[in-house]
Amino acid sequence: MIDFKNKIYVGSNQRKSLYDCQIPEDPVAMIVFIHGYKGFKDWGGWNLMQNYFAENKIGVLKFNLSHNGGTINNPIDFDDLDAFGLNRYSYELNDTRLIVEEAHRLIHQELELNIPLHLIGHSRGGGIAVLEGSQNDKIDKIVSWAGISDIESRFPTDENEIEDWRRAGVRTVLNGRTNQEMPHYFSFYEDFIEHQEELSIQAACESLKKPILQIHGDMDLAVSISEGLAVSQWTDTEVKVIKGSGHTFEMSHPWESHKVSEGFLEVLEASVKFLID
Repeated sequence: MIDFKNKIYVGSNQRKSLYDCQIPEDPVAMIVFIHGYKGFKDWGGWNLMQNYFAENKIGVLKFNLSHNGGTINNPIDFDDLDAFGLNRYSYELNDTRLIVEEAHRLIHQELELNIPLHLIGHSRGGGIAVLEGSQNDKIDKIVSWAGISDIESRFPTDENEIEDWRRAGVRTVLNGRTNQEMPHYFSFYEDFIEHQEELSIQAACESLKKPILQIHGDMDLAVSISEGLAVSQWTDTEVKVIKGSGHTFEMSHPWESHKVSEGFLEVLEASVKFLID
């Protein structure tokens, strides 16, 4: 019914970014998908993910966060490191809210359908899904794939380190895949302090009144399964464990195969079952 790629939206701080949408005939549900840290909508197997959901009558809207480092001319990888450096968690929440509004408009106004709208996020996107989903009445269910449970712990704890960051104005982190030194300006930390209460994943979980599914690999070295267990404790739910699987469920970028990995297929099957039950 709808199938387009690389449509422009105006995100946080008026920065333009891109989104894709695929809604099959007679859909039973719709999801908005949020990528993770150093991620983008066309990473690895995300296009195969979109096709899988569409084959199961679930529409997908996936998007690049406005300050993920991509551009409207090159949505893959990180041509704009200054935008990456200017990113902040409040921007990611705002972008997600804007995209949820667009997804809601597409299904209710353009298609005149009355189907549920869900959030799925991977890694940091999983944390954003919990934060936004807990507050947004338009969201019915939340799925977190290898999601984070806390934001504060991702910042330095040593006061001297924070002061050095403030004085320098920037810290960098190496992207092992692209070999880029990717900046984080001090505004990233200042924004967290300003919005700390709003950015508490634990508080969002403890107030959550919606169904949530967590899926985590027990060999995840990037976001420990202990974070999934923490969220499960706060939400009184169980974690769907993908045995022997890592942070990206054995998917990588670029992904040349026309099939997803066994681990990621298990993730997709569990997600579809949860969303349509």
